[in-house]
Amino acid sequence: MIITTSHIEDLRIKGLQKSMNGTLTKVQDEEGVLIYDLEVNCDTEVFPKPISVEWKIPGVNVKGVWKPTTDFNKRIQADWELDHMESRISIDAPIINLFGNDDSNVLTFACSNAINKLEMNARLREEDNCFYCHITFFMEQHYALKNFKTQIRLDSRAIHFSETIRDVSKWWETFENLKPTHVPAIAKMPLYSTWYQFHQDLDCNLLLEECKLAYDLGYKAVIIDDGWQTNDNNRGYDYTGDWKPDRIPNMKKYISDIHKTGMKAALWYSVPFCGKKSEAYKKFKGKFLTEDHRWAPVFDPRYPEVREYLINIYTNALKDWNLDGFKLDFIDDFRLYKDTPIQKENGRDYASINAAVDRLLTDVANALQAINPNVFIEFRQKYTGPAMRKYGNMFRAFDCPGDATMNRIRIADIKMLCGNTAVHSDMVTWHKDEPLEIASLQLINTFFGVPQLSIFLSKASVEEKKMIAFYTKYWNENADIFMNGNFIPSKPLANYSTKRISKNSKTIIGVYDNVVATIEKGDAEVHLLNAKTENQLIVNNSTNFGSYNCTIFSCQGEIVRNEEINLEKGVLALNVPSCGIVKLSKITS
Repeated sequence: MIITTSHIEDLRIKGLQKSMNGTLTKVQDEEGVLIYDLEVNCDTEVFPKPISVEWKIPGVNVKGVWKPTTDFNKRIQADWELDHMESRISIDAPIINLFGNDDSNVLTFACSNAINKLEMNARLREEDNCFYCHITFFMEQHYALKNFKTQIRLDSRAIHFSETIRDVSKWWETFENLKPTHVPAIAKMPLYSTWYQFHQDLDCNLLLEECKLAYDLGYKAVIIDDGWQTNDNNRGYDYTGDWKPDRIPNMKKYISDIHKTGMKAALWYSVPFCGKKSEAYKKFKGKFLTEDHRWAPVFDPRYPEVREYLINIYTNALKDWNLDGFKLDFIDDFRLYKDTPIQKENGRDYASINAAVDRLLTDVANALQAINPNVFIEFRQKYTGPAMRKYGNMFRAFDCPGDATMNRIRIADIKMLCGNTAVHSDMVTWHKDEPLEIASLQLINTFFGVPQLSIFLSKASVEEKKMIAFYTKYWNENADIFMNGNFIPSKPLANYSTKRISKNSKTIIGVYDNVVATIEKGDAEVHLLNAKTENQLIVNNSTNFGSYNCTIFSCQGEIVRNEEINLEKGVLALNVPSCGIVKLSKITS
């Protein structure tokens, strides 16, 4: 039995108030894709209570449930488990996918309302073994409305699950309020970050030396993370909000010195936080979403003067210091807290926090791009949904220091969903005593995104530098395919044990576990990444592909084998060093 849109049962609106009229109107029904207009009308303006669109499908050939940031937890949930997925402008994205045992799509459902808070889920009911799905609206409704309209997309095509996710991303792009921003070339280049090696103990002279080394190794930009704005190194945010470069008083000259190394430069900002030891805290007292936050009081973007202040902070930095980019952090902390005042009053020109965040980030992006059209702006998970593509052109995997597997998973989860927005790894780091082949895992697991590096290069061994240089050169040589190729990750419940990407008769396959990787077509070039510690790769050729020149590299770029082999139909075992790379080039007579 193959689940189709005809198996969607009991599609209905639930929770309408007496004064409401709700309709679901089918506006598309073709090739396994249904799109509905959901419209809610009221006789007069009301503060609506939550309403849901609900349906069920048979639980046939469902292996797991994919959500944007579930990491390792892509298993099936039962309906008595309480947690629902939250989606709003700066958390996740309104999409869920049920995938089958063969990685095929069973059902992908999504909503065009990517700014307001929603709750979504697809959970198995044990009484009938059906999946009960829902999207719930008006979870945070602090302003009255008379009309509401959105679209819901249901896709049951029996194609690879990743293709249906990518198609939702393309669908979001068709909405005027979700048009992605420009992605400059620098956003697609390897990047050096200061966070994991310096933290807040930033040594400015040492960083200049690191920039020279990083540039020579193939890194084109640096993000100067937390620590540039304060001499305080207590890992807190007490001094955020003023953004005066206390540690680097002559910031303009310092950025100029970085530019002389060849590197572009960006600064980190924790956008929502206003520390109690800052001058801004005194100025904006009473204009916070909360002061009861574990880090610092949180600015309320519903005040126009707050938005203007933040916009000026960034535009002045861009103009005065000649920056190239920004890491705008902690956007997800703009949210409703238990002590947050609600409604549009007392100087607030928005009732909705999410709408105010949209306004703030729209104005920030427009103001920065008016000064420098190629400014790069980095956001990290979980604020990597379709709305965030309007303002940011780089999405980074959420922090996972030393965790190569998690980095790989998060890169794939973002990459399927974000179109041409550049996907970056979390910054790569490892212990100084880590064996080279294990340290190599950290970097080779980033290859289907843009690598970010965060180690002291001046303290790295000769072998480590050779490994970094080889991998970074390889990534730069193949940047076009990694950035723009057809990306297919496999086996979500097995942490994407293989990934492949293809473009222009070239395929790169990453193998991350002791599994058999299939070569499906006889491209002119096929590269295999042995991204694991075992010294062997097993490949299954789907047919006879003929003769190839086979060159095998160690993780330091040393050639350990170079000979002609025949890719005959069936299984082939290759001896490949741990974290080595195989390049297969077709021999044509």
